[in-house]
Amino acid sequence: MKIAEALALIRPIPDFPIPGVLFQDIAPLISNPKAYEVVTKELGKTETPFDLVAGIESRGFILASAIAIDSSVGFVPIRKAGKLPGAVIKREYGLEYGSDSLEMQVDALAHIQNPKILLVDDVLATGGTLIAALELISDLNAQICEVVVLLEIGALGGRERITAAFPAVKIRALVQI
Repeated sequence: MKIAEALALIRPIPDFPIPGVLFQDIAPLISNPKAYEVVTKELGKTETPFDLVAGIESRGFILASAIAIDSSVGFVPIRKAGKLPGAVIKREYGLEYGSDSLEMQVDALAHIQNPKILLVDDVLATGGTLIAALELISDLNAQICEVVVLLEIGALGGRERITAAFPAVKIRALVQI
């Protein structure tokens, strides 16, 4: 299966979760093993080697954990508030339809000296979620080698917000809408 065939399985759902939002349903893609494999391999292709893959809850977990397995590296979850045990650091962020916060365990990266992180999420929209995740990773003194997303909604300006906050971070999207 070619990458274009795999990406064509993404299904737009209008007015979900609220009116005016065009949700991109990746369920048909990830339920197809060949499509899921092709997308995982494509997302994992970076110019900079990485030690860990960090994924943002929840659909970012699906992609990031598969990339980590395929790349023989560990996976680090970045979760919504209150879902991780132990000491955590937290960042609040805005969404295209509200606000939320993300957390990481303070010792999530402690087992690797100066870790290089590949940050993965499903969609780049306004950039708030990814900026919060980048701030968390930076707070833990890790190097971000690249941000990869399945879909980017260019009209919402997320790439520009991330670049303004983290000018050295490379951002790659498989689909731009």
